Amino acid sequence: MFDKKNYKLISSVSLLSIILSAVLAFVLLYYNVYISIVSMVLLAYILYVEYRGAKKKRTEFDKYVERLFFSVDKASGNVLPLLPIPVALMREDGNIVWYNSCFAQTFEDKKDINNVFLKYAKSKKDEKYHFRIGNKYYYMISIISKTRKRKPKDGENYYNVFIFDETDYMEISKKLVSSQPVLGYILVDNYEEALQSADDLNKPVVAAEIERRLNIWIQSMNAYIIKYANDRYIFVTQEADLKNLEENRFEILDFIRDINVGNKIPITLSIGVGADSSEFAKLNEYAVSAIDLSLGRGGDQAVVKKGEKILIYGGKTQAVEKRTKVKARVVAHAIRELIEDSSNVLLMGHNFMDFDSLGAAIGMYRCAVSFGKDAKIILDKSNPAIETLLEKIEKDEEYANPFIDVGNAKSMVNPKTLLIVVDAHRPSYLTYPELINMVDRIVVIDHHRRGKEFIDKALLIYLEPYASSTCELVTEISQYIKDKIDLKPIEAEALLAGITVDTKNFTFRTGVRTFEAASYLRRKGADTISVKMLFQNDLKSYIIKSTIVKNAEITEEGIAIAVSPDETDNVIAAQAADELLNIKGVQASFVVFKRHDDVAISGRSIGDINVQVILEKLGGGGHLTVAGAQVKKPIKNVVDDLKTAIDEYFKEGES
Repeated sequence: MFDKKNYKLISSVSLLSIILSAVLAFVLLYYNVYISIVSMVLLAYILYVEYRGAKKKRTEFDKYVERLFFSVDKASGNVLPLLPIPVALMREDGNIVWYNSCFAQTFEDKKDINNVFLKYAKSKKDEKYHFRIGNKYYYMISIISKTRKRKPKDGENYYNVFIFDETDYMEISKKLVSSQPVLGYILVDNYEEALQSADDLNKPVVAAEIERRLNIWIQSMNAYIIKYANDRYIFVTQEADLKNLEENRFEILDFIRDINVGNKIPITLSIGVGADSSEFAKLNEYAVSAIDLSLGRGGDQAVVKKGEKILIYGGKTQAVEKRTKVKARVVAHAIRELIEDSSNVLLMGHNFMDFDSLGAAIGMYRCAVSFGKDAKIILDKSNPAIETLLEKIEKDEEYANPFIDVGNAKSMVNPKTLLIVVDAHRPSYLTYPELINMVDRIVVIDHHRRGKEFIDKALLIYLEPYASSTCELVTEISQYIKDKIDLKPIEAEALLAGITVDTKNFTFRTGVRTFEAASYLRRKGADTISVKMLFQNDLKSYIIKSTIVKNAEITEEGIAIAVSPDETDNVIAAQAADELLNIKGVQASFVVFKRHDDVAISGRSIGDINVQVILEKLGGGGHLTVAGAQVKKPIKNVVDDLKTAIDEYFKEGES
């Protein structure tokens, strides 16, 4: 049978001659039948000879290709075609010139390899190229073939391609990764409070139900758990199970929160997981760091730490207030010892100090000077919102200007200097972040949920997300740091102003201890009318606030997004965000505004939507109902990023 492939090897000139001869033979048939028959026989003979010649050329080409492919000794030339791995000779354009029998058996569709080699040709050909076809995994290596016949033109290079099956290796690798150990800690955030909320008959039922649900959860993923305290557990599982936990976003948090067997408050968990290491010591280090972060963020969430990577799940409920003041008393005594052992004290808040930051700094300033220490508050970039309070402080005769700028602060640093950071725990948010590396003795007092960025070198960390404000924490510290501390009325008003702003006039995040702190400050001379006057706006500011509210866009989810038309300050933006919550149907609000060299966002929520989780996606933080962010981008891009973060938040909630 005529071989179409060989037919293609017939030259175009010979093919044209044969066609013309055939036409002439048929023409002769009209004039002389005998001469025409003889011509056709001769034509058939010529065609046969041409076919044999083409076939011979094909055979010679194949031999040439084999010599080109092997370019080795005769023994190798006999062995390589019989190798049990796919071997082929390919042009740089991906066309296969030759292949062995194993290649033919392995790859039925040669187009797959053509496409793979084209991708490989664009990469570094001196490295392995891994690819997948169907359920099989392979890697490819190649060696360029060289010939002495002629120098190849561009695109005419030939490559000896060797393909290795690594499916078994990949399967073993997957099993090894999925069986890597994972260590986790579980803490019942409000174990004592939950038991106290139940009557005596139901207390053991509540405790038993917690354990029952945890055991159901552990058994569902073939893990091991052990209880080492009433409210603390440790569990061990595998990477494959952790992947499932992450996919369902640690549904155990909801499973435990749904417990209702006589407890009057919902039960929440803090989970810290360490992964991505084969060393148990390292896993424990990661897990401890993760549980600390989970607790620092207010609990009711799971934190997974994989090396430097941190993933956070949950955290969509309000932190539960701790009714005991034992911790406040212990922290106050520890701070007193650090102050007494220091030569001087520097106090620093976040950039663009607000009422809570300034009030807390003023409160700790009084604590330091009451022990005879030289104390200064670092205030570099002033916030117009607090100018009225600053003017009142500077006019007070008992103050000898407690504020200094960054330049003077650096000159005051010595080995015995104590730095107290208030209302912030992220170095990048501070007035002067570089000071953290200059001072060895640091105390952090904050009420924001802990973020991934943190001041790790602090000697003492007092971070309580349940608190309404840092001023509330400092007010409690001032009651225990010394038997009798002489808190001035202006200082009490500064602290009360911080509490008032952060609680929105004692509406949000207000607990029993918030009112107790306010009561103490009132006894110390804080005037509520004077405090209210600190928040008064001029007509221009009031118009800006009204314009922000007017231009707000409300989404289907009940989120109001507004952009300030002019550069404004934090207080006006925060007030506008609060006003937006008064609109029927609005569950959360975000006000985006230009502020000097960056763009800031003020977020507020009634409670159903966690604005902290949303703004964390933009590098911010805060609380479930109050959060903020600072972004160095054009305001339009910030608004787009905010909308994307909101969409992601609701998608995560649905999954």
